[in-house]
Amino acid sequence: MRRVLSLLLKLAVSAGLLYLSLRRVDIDALGQQLVKLDWKWASIALLICCAQVPLSAWRWREIIMACGSTLSRTMAMRYTIIGQFFSQVLPSTVGGDAVRIWLLARGGAGWPTAIYSVLIDRVVGVTVLAVIVTACLPWTFELVRDGAARAALLLIGLGAMGAALVFLVLGAPQLKILDRWWATRHLATASRLAWRLCSSPAALRVAVFSFAIHFMTVALAWSAAIAVHASITFSQTLYLFLPVILIATIPISIAGWGVRESAMVLAFSYAGLAETDGLIVSVIYGLTTLTVGVIGGIVWVASGYRWGSVKTMEAETLAHDPSVNLSKP
Repeated sequence: MRRVLSLLLKLAVSAGLLYLSLRRVDIDALGQQLVKLDWKWASIALLICCAQVPLSAWRWREIIMACGSTLSRTMAMRYTIIGQFFSQVLPSTVGGDAVRIWLLARGGAGWPTAIYSVLIDRVVGVTVLAVIVTACLPWTFELVRDGAARAALLLIGLGAMGAALVFLVLGAPQLKILDRWWATRHLATASRLAWRLCSSPAALRVAVFSFAIHFMTVALAWSAAIAVHASITFSQTLYLFLPVILIATIPISIAGWGVRESAMVLAFSYAGLAETDGLIVSVIYGLTTLTVGVIGGIVWVASGYRWGSVKTMEAETLAHDPSVNLSKP
């Protein structure tokens, strides 16, 4: 019942924020932009989104190997795109992270490696995103003059990096006492594995993959903007869209829907850009990732997995470690 209520709450948040976003824009202008959609640039956005999948898979694979296991590039891509399907398509409490954990664990890597690798993968992705957002703040502040908005951007960027630092501190040898409690034992173990990753040659490859993924996200959003004839430059997309993506990682909605659109409308408003452009760019971005999720669904079916097995994913993961968060931000 608690998980059903959580799902309903996320659906309500997504629907409510989408409604509020639509109230702020000119619906007629939005419809005209959609009618004039440039399919060439929309296709480029889709290709960029597809190209992110192997990079995400290979980054995760490097982390899996740092955790002491192995996974082929092909299987890493398969598990990753299937995870995209469950994150973007199904309104379920079982997110893409939980599915990746289940697939990797049942594939022979074991539950500890599966859980720790996905957790570290998520921390790495969000941390690198926060680093980029924070590094770009001087230029972002040139666009966003509102004091409250500037403070929020600074808090979000530094807060995410601070959380990553706390995660790394948990693995310090002086904090062995954390191993006494189940609530902190697994986080401490994952932190030590993250330190192992940082001190290995794979760290550079993981960093390169992470930065490439986020800059491709900017390219995807900019392609979507061109497709709908939105007036925004590539640099403006970099300074405004990545903070929005960072905000959308907060797991209070379904696949970021609603949160992302509201944040984009506000970001464009603060930057003196058309709010309608902000909303439509975010919607096109969401539909593009949704399309890749559908491709992941096809891969799921073609791989021979059964829908009934999905029901056991959350139960088995929680049975191994009740502290793991299965929701996909």
